[in-house]
Amino acid sequence: MKVGFIGLGIMGKPMSKNLIKAGHELVVCDFNKDSVKELTDLGASSASCGAEVAQQCGVIITMLPNSPHVRTVALGKGGILEGAKKGTVLIDMSSIDPTESKAIAAELAEKGVDMLDAPVSGGEPKAIDGTISVMVGGKKEIFDQYYELLMAMAGSVVYVGEIGSGNIAKLANQIIVALNIAAVSEALTLAKKAGADPELVYQAIRGGLAGSTVLDAKAPMMMDRNFKPGFRIELHIKDLNNALNASHAVNASLPLTSEVMEIMQSLKADGCEKEDHSSIVKFYEKISNVTVERGTK
Repeated sequence: MKVGFIGLGIMGKPMSKNLIKAGHELVVCDFNKDSVKELTDLGASSASCGAEVAQQCGVIITMLPNSPHVRTVALGKGGILEGAKKGTVLIDMSSIDPTESKAIAAELAEKGVDMLDAPVSGGEPKAIDGTISVMVGGKKEIFDQYYELLMAMAGSVVYVGEIGSGNIAKLANQIIVALNIAAVSEALTLAKKAGADPELVYQAIRGGLAGSTVLDAKAPMMMDRNFKPGFRIELHIKDLNNALNASHAVNASLPLTSEVMEIMQSLKADGCEKEDHSSIVKFYEKISNVTVERGTK
């Protein structure tokens, strides 16, 4: 299948490579010329803008930072809509505000272009090995048509519902992850402050109801003082901002999300925005005057 791919960043580049490995013909577009060359060296062809991609491809995948970037690439000058034919499909795999997914899809639909919102979870390692989780919103028949294409990049592809539902699922994921990391940080700070070894507390609770993927992934990073980003604080701030915007649009209250957003904003003010979101523990350490690390001395 001939596929357009716009956005060759941390996630987009390995995802596009997996499409090539699966035998698809790619037309790629990105501001980063080194990334474009990396893909053309693997057999992809390149385009200078979204319109040029759409002139060549009936399905286009976008993997971009946030809502404004998707709107510009889809609907702006030189964007996908300028070059798209009736029946073209845009699969937006960016994590954006679901209200914007719906708005962009509505404008595309006026010109006969369908859209799926299909954000991903799993981070760069899973993008590289092709095991990301994809949550998809849009017309079921379009989802069915491109399911195998999405599976070429993923370990799991789940249809959630109408357009915007994919990003709602992603925001739900990000809320749960953020609140879990904050809970782990709070608990291990208590352990350290009370004179217990956080490592032993972690080992004691991980097999019970408090055990989770988040606990196992982030507690060791906190205790090792390893805040190399798997997922940066600044990106989680973006996601929680989208979650709060979406909640306000439907009159839902997210008090715990708001609290964690304030914690992350404090960390950003302290210059930690490029660190992994496990550095949420630094907020608790600062206000408790303690460092969460193995041992009690």
